[in-house]
Amino acid sequence: METRFAENLKALRMEKKLSQTTLAEAIGVTQQCVSEWEQKRTEPTLSYLWLLADLFSVSIDVLCGREEW
Repeated sequence: METRFAENLKALRMEKKLSQTTLAEAIGVTQQCVSEWEQKRTEPTLSYLWLLADLFSVSIDVLCGREEW
């Protein structure tokens, strides 16, 4: 099942005016990791989904595209 995670992550990051590096530092990953998530090369673990959802004040369902924000 494909999600809209990559698109939503980038849109939320841009909305908050965060660089990939700043986002990466905020959740404890590398900039390359964020880039790979946004390019659909890899997906985050559940623990990183929680961190991202909290950072952007959205649910994991919104982050993954199951619900609209």
